[in-house]
Amino acid sequence: MNLNLIGYLIYLLVTALIIARVGKICYRNGNVYVAQLIPDHVDLCQKVNGILLLGYYLLNLGYCTMTLMQWQQIRSTTELVETVALRTAVIVCVISILHYINIFLVTKYVNKLIQ
Repeated sequence: MNLNLIGYLIYLLVTALIIARVGKICYRNGNVYVAQLIPDHVDLCQKVNGILLLGYYLLNLGYCTMTLMQWQQIRSTTELVETVALRTAVIVCVISILHYINIFLVTKYVNKLIQ
């Protein structure tokens, strides 16, 4: 069997699980944060938070699948483990960078509203 195919399956499974877990955590904790941004509109806050979650899933899962085109031919199981580990680490770094950029932008927006 082609090692690239096995690598793709492992990579997509691991990254999808990481993305889903982080998305659920951010959705649950972000609901409180969005409620502070839009007080007295609980229904609207939940919808905005749901849209943020959907955008998060689409962006990250799309990025994960697009990176598959850049993979080189995998010739051994050692290369398979190295490639999957490296690509998964890159996805985790991208998720964390996007999260901090998002928090920074929302915080700047809230500070403008307060002033």
